[in-house]
Amino acid sequence: MTTFHPARLHTTLAAAALAGLLAAPAFAADGPHPVEKRAFNLPPSAELNYSIQAKQSGLDVKGQGLVKWTNGKTSYSVSTETRAMLLGKILETSSEGAVDAYGLAPDRFVEKRLRRDPSTTTFNREQNKITFTQSADSFPLQGGEQDRTNITWQLVAVARANAAKMTPGSEWKFFVAGPRDAEQWSFKVVGREKISTPQGQTEAVHIFRAPPPDDQGQKLDIWLAPKMEWYPVRLKFTDPDGDYIEQTLDSVKKTN
Repeated sequence: MTTFHPARLHTTLAAAALAGLLAAPAFAADGPHPVEKRAFNLPPSAELNYSIQAKQSGLDVKGQGLVKWTNGKTSYSVSTETRAMLLGKILETSSEGAVDAYGLAPDRFVEKRLRRDPSTTTFNREQNKITFTQSADSFPLQGGEQDRTNITWQLVAVARANAAKMTPGSEWKFFVAGPRDAEQWSFKVVGREKISTPQGQTEAVHIFRAPPPDDQGQKLDIWLAPKMEWYPVRLKFTDPDGDYIEQTLDSVKKTN
């Protein structure tokens, strides 16, 4: 890797968000996958602004990210927008759907990268199938599945309802769909740490997602702040070669 590719910054929002983290699916298309039903508590609607710092191929890159989270009680929506200096808007994602017994139940996930056509992942609940515009694969829809943009907010909702269980070493698994396929993600709680933000220092629960041992994909660290509605105050994506993308919460405005 010798040049900076701006599209790699799509991973900054978990958005996030969280595009670009999947490699080969952990389960064969049309095969079963485990889904666990857990207690959840959706956070209040909010707009969150993030500053982005990254090192890509030896270059320091800066940018901004905006996340709009809407808790409609029986429905939800999440939209993200990522901008890099000199490049402008490099990524937009959106996830929308209902709220059911599992928590967030996405209907559609859309990702639009710089100079590329948008991709759409559809959770077809009449056919009980997940389909993709960027792939001929499909996966069974059993309930509890998430997408790369709403997974952060499903994790937030689960953490809010299970705060006493968010102990070091505890593991939380989800089945997550991206633009082309889907796989199981496993998050592990590292512990509680002090995080500095423009709002001051706050205690955050550090949660880590590592790819499987045979997968050379990105690692993901998320810090959720219990005293700030469990909103994500920091996220860091680290490549196998040491390049990274880190976003830190600059400001948050509740919208309901």
